[in-house]
Amino acid sequence: MQLTKFGHACVRISDGDRRLAIDPGVFTDVAQALADIDAVLITHEHPDHIDVDKLAAAAGQNPALRVWAPKSVADQLAGNEVLSERVTAVGPGQSFVAGGLQVRTYGGQHALIHSSIPVISNVGYLVGDAVYHPGDSYVVPNAIVEAVLVPINAPWSKLAEAMDFTVSVRAARAFQIHDGLLNDIGRGLYESQLGRIGEFHGVTRFQHLDAGESVDL
Repeated sequence: MQLTKFGHACVRISDGDRRLAIDPGVFTDVAQALADIDAVLITHEHPDHIDVDKLAAAAGQNPALRVWAPKSVADQLAGNEVLSERVTAVGPGQSFVAGGLQVRTYGGQHALIHSSIPVISNVGYLVGDAVYHPGDSYVVPNAIVEAVLVPINAPWSKLAEAMDFTVSVRAARAFQIHDGLLNDIGRGLYESQLGRIGEFHGVTRFQHLDAGESVDL
């Protein structure tokens, strides 16, 4: 299985001719991320996780492309001429096949940003019983995970939470996502601490991935 990191929170997961992409948002080169992709998973409705116009453009060029997303996102896409019939609403506790890969869902709610901001739906995805993408949450799946994608910076998070999440999932490997708001200095600080805590507990090896970089799992 191969994991490819794109901008911010977007990744592509492939295993031979089975492949899917997660969260192609506005900080991502969506056309590149969705090249030869028939299955797209969306964790929630925020634009840094879904660029509706570019997703619709990709779907217009690929009649086979299908999308799985929380009901709130599916409802928003119901009025889109291209995507309205391509979206399947999903929630936590489900299992399905997307792009030939087995997917299980977790969570249900976006992490709290502030009491004045309503909490929205958020679905985390465990792909191929190997790679876990939590979206904008630190919900820990009740499953063995080979590789965890760790949101390292967000308006709703702090570093201590990212570190606790990494330790709690206890995956053998961890990679950063949700880093689009960081410069190189900030990214290095966050990642050094995640690497340190993984090494301290002797379970998780943290590895930085540049945009467009792939790693075999």
